Amino acid sequence: MPQLALASSFWETYDLLEKPVKAGVRKAMAKFQELPIAELYADKGLHLESVDKARDPRMRTIRITDFWRGVVLAPDDGSDVFLLLNVVPHDDAYSWAAKRLYTVNTATRALEVRNVVAIEQLTPSLEQASADAPTRLFERFSDTVLRDLGIDDQVLRAARAIADTSQLEAFGGVLPEDQFEVLQFLAEGFSPEEVYRDVVTERRPAAAGSEAEDSLEMAIRNTPSRITLVTGPDELAEILDKPFAAWRVFLHPSQRRVAYRVSYNGPAQVSGGPGTGKTVVALHRVKHLLSRSPSSRILLTTFTNALAGMLRENLALLLDGDESQLTRVQVTTVDAFANRVVRERTGQPPDPITDADERQIWRRVRRRLDLPWTEQFLAQEFRHVVLAQNITSRAEYRRAERRGRGSAVRARQRDEIWQAVETFGDELRSARKTTHLQVCARAAELLGAPDAGAHRFTHAVVDEAQDLHPAQWRVIRAAVPEGPDDLFITGDPHQRIYDSRVSLRALGIPVTGRSSRLRINYRSTAEILSWSVGVLADTAVDELSGDGSDTLIGYRSLLRGTRPQVAGYTSEQDEVAALVERVREWLDHGVRAEEIAVCTRFNLLQDKVLDRLKAAGIPAVRVRDRPGPQTDGVRLASMHAMKGLEFRCVAVVGATASAIPFSKEVTPEEVDSQQYASDMLKERCLLFVACTRARERLAVSWSGTRSPFLPSVPGGH
Repeated sequence: MPQLALASSFWETYDLLEKPVKAGVRKAMAKFQELPIAELYADKGLHLESVDKARDPRMRTIRITDFWRGVVLAPDDGSDVFLLLNVVPHDDAYSWAAKRLYTVNTATRALEVRNVVAIEQLTPSLEQASADAPTRLFERFSDTVLRDLGIDDQVLRAARAIADTSQLEAFGGVLPEDQFEVLQFLAEGFSPEEVYRDVVTERRPAAAGSEAEDSLEMAIRNTPSRITLVTGPDELAEILDKPFAAWRVFLHPSQRRVAYRVSYNGPAQVSGGPGTGKTVVALHRVKHLLSRSPSSRILLTTFTNALAGMLRENLALLLDGDESQLTRVQVTTVDAFANRVVRERTGQPPDPITDADERQIWRRVRRRLDLPWTEQFLAQEFRHVVLAQNITSRAEYRRAERRGRGSAVRARQRDEIWQAVETFGDELRSARKTTHLQVCARAAELLGAPDAGAHRFTHAVVDEAQDLHPAQWRVIRAAVPEGPDDLFITGDPHQRIYDSRVSLRALGIPVTGRSSRLRINYRSTAEILSWSVGVLADTAVDELSGDGSDTLIGYRSLLRGTRPQVAGYTSEQDEVAALVERVREWLDHGVRAEEIAVCTRFNLLQDKVLDRLKAAGIPAVRVRDRPGPQTDGVRLASMHAMKGLEFRCVAVVGATASAIPFSKEVTPEEVDSQQYASDMLKERCLLFVACTRARERLAVSWSGTRSPFLPSVPGGH
């Protein structure tokens, strides 16, 4: 009986297929597991046929529906494994299949694919363009060295013509995966010995045989990073039911290169826009670090409880539920970890107050001392200067640089502000209360004690790093001794939706020379991505490292779809009624209710949406109630709660000028111009995050005056 394997190229598009097409995929794949090979070729419903003029003679197409075809690599060497490569429209299937050639890498023994036609067409023009270049990117490496790393003759010719890294990146989509990754490593300055260690040795199976012994089945088994071999009907049904979960085990070469690099000689950082797989990279880095040493302990941490729960669930999936490994990883938020450290080290559980309670205390302090500043200004000065710089005395505050604060304060005014800080602290102590950031400051201090080893870790992996405050970073830094592979940090400053500003360099966490940027979005279609990037306009965003500005230049999606639906209404009632019809339309097209999200800025509008959906017979649940993955219902969430989530269809409702930006969250420009700019950027980022949760469909609506942050849609409504 034939066996079936699924390539990562199949998963890249499967989740975007409509329900009838997915049903066709299931039916076709079931036949591969039921029929003998002879009957498989004769089956009229499957219609397994060769591809005319294909560069790879093993290419076949199969009927999925009248309009859709599957592309399959069939064995020609006596083995019985068929590899499903893609599902595409009928005419595109033959064109896609004809251009691609699958070969076995001579070094890693893995199966890899190239667009052989594109390489043949591009190489001569590249040779001509680089003829006058003073240097070539790989000229210092001999043919023998490159061949030992798996570079074959066709790729070698192209590599010899490449003059710079931009030309290499332009070739990235057509070159074989492992060979492209080898060239990337060499271009970044790694030695051939390091590349052999980090790529070839890591990929090559221990029992790899000679080239003559390689069959298609063996090559497929040697490529677990890009191919899933299905063992039976039950496994096929399970992974097709959870395509996005299955896809998470695959890594693009650019992701794998940073996740599975053998070692970094200090803190390393991975940045990238939404949907580029930063969280997946973080999880794979945990897996890699666990494999390096049986005694290592890892702190996997993030900003919110919801994100920590998602990390915990996905790590268990990645590690196949291996308790021996999972027990060596503590998955938690920074605040929860800090709270535990203080509680266990002092025997006194901290009692942090809420943000609303904190504002009330600052209001009382301001009135009691008759200060000229607002409570908002005092709270921000405490957060962004005192706590950010770990200032503990009046003298330190007098000397402190107030970088990022737009209103100057003289020496006498600093004394008045410090009196307010002390009064604020006195009130907290008298009530036996504290703030979350003060708990972090205390935890960092306790972790510095000689006997704090029980609360320390070998490594820390930090996700959503852009939202962490300097006080939280000090906890992480104190929890892990400095050294190789101490900190692995992922984040995107374009998604900073909380009022935290940080420079890793200023905190003594240097990542220069150990930073990577991911640029390919695997979540959203190019149309959704392009429109969402417009929300940020030309706004400058600081890098996490503190070494300059971050950029979304080169950030792109390889998926195509429809333009976002953008519409305004005369009343909120009309807007919600239109939303209900849009959700019903998505459901009628085969999208499951739990694959749809509706997000609002405020809970009041969310409640109205919930009532209207239920009145229309459409199940709906709030994200804050933490519904399980099997819970039926459209997900309703605030914009802040959308962080870290993703859905096939997303509707952003109530995108009005009064909601985004929300005036109560924005410091008046005349009070502090720099804080005003920071607050406005935070509001833009919030809308950007909400919109980029959508994979296939995005709808944005408002009633009255639209948010000034909303880009227009050419030809849209």
